[in-house]
Amino acid sequence: MKNKFIECGKIVTTQGIKGEVRVQPWCDSPDFLLDFKAFYVLKGEKKLEVVSSRVQKNVVVIKFKEINSVEEAQALRNYVIYIERKSLKLPKGTYLVRDLIGLEVLDFETKKSYGKLCDVTKTGANDVYHIKTESGKTLLFPAIPDVVKNTDVDKGIIEITALKGLFDDED
Repeated sequence: MKNKFIECGKIVTTQGIKGEVRVQPWCDSPDFLLDFKAFYVLKGEKKLEVVSSRVQKNVVVIKFKEINSVEEAQALRNYVIYIERKSLKLPKGTYLVRDLIGLEVLDFETKKSYGKLCDVTKTGANDVYHIKTESGKTLLFPAIPDVVKNTDVDKGIIEITALKGLFDDED
């Protein structure tokens, strides 16, 4: 079951005297957080509306409607911020890493299970997926169209075609 709220950063300190906060983003780029009109704290229990936001070096500076002084902003320090999953607009074929971890990796043709996806490494050119086999071994494969044929998060599977030589030393 997917969570309704997704962690996306942490309020690390205040900015100025009018209640702005500095957020350490937990996403690929700080710019990603600029698209949201609201964030949540307390695991989704309290909604904070965004008045303005901007990237400043590697953090995001946010002014919330409900926070109007440095003292109020200071009270939010170290809070994790969340976004509502339904507010995410991911491009087709793009997934959150958190949703991929734990998926069963199957051979596209034979349906043989290679194991469970246990990690994702970002390399720049393409992501590399890590599979933990039943025997505890870790296998790696590139997340490219020639290999990844189908991803179905709801069914809990990723189907791949192992290119020649990819898992040759597997057994």
